[in-house]
Amino acid sequence: MSRPQVIDDEEHERVHDKVAAIDVAKDAGVVCTRTPHPSRPGTRRSTVWTVKARMNTIRALGRQLKRDGVEIVTLESTSDYWRIWFFVLEAAGLAVQLVNAAQARNLPSRPKTDKLDAQWLARLTEMGMLRASFVPPKAIRDLRDYARMRARLVQERTRCFQRLEKLLEGALVKLSAVASKLTTVSAQDMIKAMIAGQRDPRVLAALARTGMKAKHDELVQALDGMFDDHHGELAGLLLDQIAALDGKITQLSTRIGQVVAAVPAAWGINADGTTGPEAGTGPDAAVPPAVARLAEIPGVSENLARAIIAETGLDMGRFPTAGHLVSWAGLCPTARQSGTRTRAGKKGRGNTWLRASLGQAAIGAARTPTFLGERYHRIARRRGKAKAQVAVARSILVIIWHLLADPTARFTDLGYSYYQDHTDKDRKPRNHIRQIEALGYTITLTKAS
Repeated sequence: MSRPQVIDDEEHERVHDKVAAIDVAKDAGVVCTRTPHPSRPGTRRSTVWTVKARMNTIRALGRQLKRDGVEIVTLESTSDYWRIWFFVLEAAGLAVQLVNAAQARNLPSRPKTDKLDAQWLARLTEMGMLRASFVPPKAIRDLRDYARMRARLVQERTRCFQRLEKLLEGALVKLSAVASKLTTVSAQDMIKAMIAGQRDPRVLAALARTGMKAKHDELVQALDGMFDDHHGELAGLLLDQIAALDGKITQLSTRIGQVVAAVPAAWGINADGTTGPEAGTGPDAAVPPAVARLAEIPGVSENLARAIIAETGLDMGRFPTAGHLVSWAGLCPTARQSGTRTRAGKKGRGNTWLRASLGQAAIGAARTPTFLGERYHRIARRRGKAKAQVAVARSILVIIWHLLADPTARFTDLGYSYYQDHTDKDRKPRNHIRQIEALGYTITLTKAS
């Protein structure tokens, strides 16, 4: 018999005496409170009613719940409908927790109504069976809105370039087969010249710059298509849209930098101990700003660092270990163990915005002669590029957790040759000798001079 293991309840597993739960929808929410029965000791009583999702009615609900002594209010994260309930009740001084719908799902084969869902949510709350989701403070929420809007605009700009490439293919112009990207200055000049009415492929190919000049003959053949005025009009509209998106992306990038600089937790510390928005930028700084510390990681640019901070926040107290943050991001599989059998669990969905930023960082790190770059290539050789990208993204997130949990910590690269330096160089010869001896041979190795 194994030795008994004592497991203490976590903070969120506390049993509550008076609770409330709200099954939220777009126009209204069903509220259920669970309190001790006034005349039957040892039993509980539920009270259920419907409240409109309006500021004044939710404020009144907050005052009522405060008077009733409700200890905690639970909301299910349904679309964005939970926001008005969470922020207004939180402002009323109540302890509010947002929970993932997967945790609050009712038992199979049970009837499903808003009233029953609210009652079930309240029962789970009073027994401490729900883990609260991460809701960042207002400063980080504002930063997150800006960062996600910027990401959407970057995606839209990419779609515009894809439409432009499709338009050129329809005009039988194979420019994208020669130029690495349509975003290059040479490609842009050629497209603008075609829009202006130039059709001579030799004149267009002469607009090539730098390295593309060596591809002159290929460009002449690629630009010999059937580009006419209607193609030029559509291409002009797409270039105008791309230019407008570029301006908005630049505007948002500037605004994101200002919002991050306004958060005290992101400030650095000078050598003399002073802090502020501009502190920590000197070479002798005691603590660099949070963005600068994350940008030291291979593959993480300052824009990516700000996007990551917008998702994780700066307070790692919400994530007790790096593993908790990795799990929240959806970069590790769930546990599936029963008896002697352990199966590979499915990866959770996690925070898709954070995972996208980490994926970009992993691809960037793969192109560098660093420890992370070598880690990517070692895994890619054995298990493929997709798994290597996820593994390096996880490693980057673990590094980020340590840098944000301890502001004095700095990133130090282990080096591209770390694996080679820490590999047992005698193990492979021993394995080969053992295999040869198993065949009945005797072998003696002599080291080359």
